Amino acid sequence: PLLHSELRLAIISMLIAAEEVEFSLIKEKTGATAGNISVQLNKLKDAGYIKINKSFVRNYPKTSCTISKKGVIAFEAYVENMKSYLNSKKS
Repeated sequence: PLLHSELRLAIISMLIAAEEVEFSLIKEKTGATAGNISVQLNKLKDAGYIKINKSFVRNYPKTSCTISKKGVIAFEAYVENMKSYLNSKKS
């Protein structure tokens, strides 16, 4: 259920494809508000699916995310469950 949210699934999908994704790229690609992204990132972090890294680059805050092993496993399980569901609908 955690990954079934459109925004959380989009975030996890980006992290599966890239080693690290900056907050600004998530905002750009999803079109979501900064507040909504923050809430969803914290839900993913609390579940142990991602790690949030905060730093400063030239005095500007930089927030980036990486996916954890648990997050990869959860994403793969989600994809397999969706495949099974879709295949059962074909029958």
